Amino acid sequence: MSTETVTTEQDERIELAVGGMTCAACAARIEKKLNKLEGVHATVNYATERALVEGTTVEAAIAAVQKAGYTAVAATGDDSELGRISTERVTNLRRRLAVAAVLTLPLGNLAIVLALVPSLRFPLWEWLCVALAAPVVFWCAKPFHVASWRNLRNRSFSMDTLVSLGVLSAFGWSLVSIVLGAPDTEGYWLGYGITPAGADAIYFEVAAAVTTFLLAGRYFEARARRSAQGVLGALNALAPKQVRRLTADGREELVPVAALRRGELFVVRPGERIAADGTVAEGASAVDASMMTGEPVPAEVTEHATVLGGTVNVTGRLVVRADRVGAHTQLAQMAALAEQAQLRKARVQQLVDQVVGWFVPAVLLIALLTLVGWLGTGHGVRSSASAALSVLIIACPCALGLATPTALMVGVGRGGQLGILIKTQEALEASGKVDTVVFDKTGTITEGALTVTEVHAVGALPAERVRLLAAAVESQSGHPLARAITADAPGELPAVTEVETPVGQGATGLVDGERVVVGNEAMLQAYAVTDLPAETRALLDQARSSGATPVLVAVAGEVAGVLVLTDRIRPSAAAAVRRLKQRGLRTVLLTGDHEQAAAAVTAQVGIDEHRAQVLPADKAGVLAELQADDHQVAMVGDGINDAAALATADLGLAMVSGTDIAMKSADVILVREDLNVVPDAINLSRATLRTIRGNLIWAFGYNCAAIPLAVAGLLNPLIAGFAMSLSSLFVVGNSLRLRNRSLD
Repeated sequence: MSTETVTTEQDERIELAVGGMTCAACAARIEKKLNKLEGVHATVNYATERALVEGTTVEAAIAAVQKAGYTAVAATGDDSELGRISTERVTNLRRRLAVAAVLTLPLGNLAIVLALVPSLRFPLWEWLCVALAAPVVFWCAKPFHVASWRNLRNRSFSMDTLVSLGVLSAFGWSLVSIVLGAPDTEGYWLGYGITPAGADAIYFEVAAAVTTFLLAGRYFEARARRSAQGVLGALNALAPKQVRRLTADGREELVPVAALRRGELFVVRPGERIAADGTVAEGASAVDASMMTGEPVPAEVTEHATVLGGTVNVTGRLVVRADRVGAHTQLAQMAALAEQAQLRKARVQQLVDQVVGWFVPAVLLIALLTLVGWLGTGHGVRSSASAALSVLIIACPCALGLATPTALMVGVGRGGQLGILIKTQEALEASGKVDTVVFDKTGTITEGALTVTEVHAVGALPAERVRLLAAAVESQSGHPLARAITADAPGELPAVTEVETPVGQGATGLVDGERVVVGNEAMLQAYAVTDLPAETRALLDQARSSGATPVLVAVAGEVAGVLVLTDRIRPSAAAAVRRLKQRGLRTVLLTGDHEQAAAAVTAQVGIDEHRAQVLPADKAGVLAELQADDHQVAMVGDGINDAAALATADLGLAMVSGTDIAMKSADVILVREDLNVVPDAINLSRATLRTIRGNLIWAFGYNCAAIPLAVAGLLNPLIAGFAMSLSSLFVVGNSLRLRNRSLD
C-alpha cells in the first residue's frame, strides 16, 4: 500500500455535534476540556453547535465532551439533521415559554392581590399558588437548573446559576412559609401603607416571573442563533450527491459522489452540476461558473480546461478527470472558511461573559454574608432569610438576559419595514466600527444578467435588421449570450435553416437564403469573413475596455454590425456609494471578473479602488488582509463565491436576489433591490448596537445599585421581585424606541 494514502485515525479531523450548550461560556469550557487532551487541537462553535477536533479518536473526543457535562455525537455531514435539532430546540423553548406565560399571568395577579388584600383570601389559596407555580419552576425552568448543575459540577458559574438559585429559593422559601405558617405581624411599607400580615411570606409569582422573562430572552436568542447554522447545509446542498462515473469499459454508472476517487473519469451532461474539481478529458461546453468566480459570461471549456465542482454545465456533454474530490474541492474549502469565520465571538458578548464570571459568585457571596450578618446581629431566621432571598431576586439577571434579544428583535422588525434583515449580534457590533465597505460586482453593483445595450450597424443594413437577424440565428442556441440576444429581438423572428452552433464561438444559419454568422472573430474567420474594418475593430476594443462583451454579426460574407452586451449597473449604485463616502467610509470593488470590467465599473459608480480576478477562495483572504491592516470591513455580495467572504467580514450583507448560501453566510440580508439599503442597514445596525449597550449598562447598574438596599433589608422579596420586573420592562421599552428611530 502506498504511504501517500495511509492515514491514521488520529490524523483525521473529527467533527462532533455538541448538545447542551446554553451560552458562549459553555463552548469555551468544552474547548478547554478538549485541548487538555495530549496532542489535541480543538475549536468549538457555539453558533453551529459543532466541535472540530484534530489529534485524537472520535471516542476520546466524545468522552471529553461528556466529562465536561455535555452531549456529543459524531457529525454525519447531513446538515439537515443539524437544522432539525436547532428547530427542535427553538420549538422546545417556545413551548416552555408559552406554558410559563400562561401560568405566570394568573399567578401574579392572584398572589399579589390576595397577599395585599386579606379580605379576598379564600381557604387553601396558597396551595393554588403552589399548583400554578410548580410547573413553571420545575419544568419551564428546567434548562436553567440543568445548566446550573452542570456548572457546579465543573466548579464554574454563569447566569444560569443565579437564575436557578433565585427561582428555587423563592419557591422553596414560600413553600416553607406555607407549611410552617406565615407570621401574624404586619409586613413592609409599600408607599401607600404597611402590607398586611403574611404578604412578605409567599413569592411564587417572583419565581414564575423570573423564569418567564429569562425564557423569553433565551427563546429570542435561539431564534437569532439558528440562522448561523444555515450556511453549512446550503453549501452541502449545492454539491451534487451522485456522479456518473465512467468505467474502464466506457459505461456510465451512477454512484454516490463520495465514491469518486482522484484520477477517475466522470460524465457531466448539460444542465448538471460538476461533481468535483477536475480537468476536461473529452468534450466541449459552456460552463456557468458565475456563482464561484463572479464572471457573468459562461466560460467556454474544451479538452484540458479546468472546471470547478458545484458549477453548472450549460450546453455540451463533458468527460472530466477528477483532480480534487471531497473535502479538497474549492466548494468544500469555501464551506470550511465560512465555518471558521463563524467562530468569532462578539466583543460585547465577551464583556458580558467576563462580567457574569465575577458578578454571579459575588452575588452568591453577598447573599450568604447577608444571611450570616443578619443572624449574627440577633435577627430571626425568617427576617435573615428574607434579606438574603431579596439579594438573590434583585440580582437575577432578567434585564441582562433580555438586553440583547429584545433589541435584536425590535431591530429586526424595524429592518423588515426598511427591507433589512439583521441576523446576528456580531453584525451589530461590527457596524459600529466599520470603516471599509467591500462590494462584489456581479449581481450586487450590477444586475447579474447580460443584456444587449448597444447595436452598431457597420454595413448597409440598418441596426434593427441586424438585431432581428442576430436574434433569429441565436434563437437556435441555448447559450446564455444567445438568450440575451434573442430577448432583444425587435419583432417576429424569420425562419432559419442549416443552423450550426460551434461550441464557444457562436451560431450561424440561413435566413431568407443568406448566410448569417453571429459570434467572435474566430467564428467569422471559420465562415470566410476575414476582413474586419477599422471601425469594427475600434468598436470591439471600446466595448472590451469598458468591461462589456462584443458580438459580431456578418451577413452574406460581410460584417454587418456589432452587438454590445453588458451586465448593467444598478441605478442606485452610485447614490449608495456616495452616501457611504459622505459618512467617511472607504469603498472597494472585489470581483473575479477581468481587470477592464472591474476598472470600468469602479469609475462609473465612484468606488475608491478595486481588486479584479480574485478567486472565490481568495476573497476571504483579501478581507483578512484588510482586517490585518486594522480595518473594520463590511462585505456586500450575492453569490456562492461570496459566501466565505461574507462570513469572514466583520459585517456581511447579502442581496436577497442572491443565492441561498450567500444569504445564510451573511449577518444582514438586504431585501430591497435599491443599493441605498446598504447605508440604511449600517445606520440601523449602529442604532441597534447603541440600544443594546444602553440596555446592558442599565441592567448591570440597576442590579448593582439595588443589591445594597436588599442587604440593608429595605427591599423585601416581594418588592425586589417587582423592582426586578420594572428593570426588565425598562429594557423592553428602551428597545421598542428603535421602531421609530430615524436612519438619516
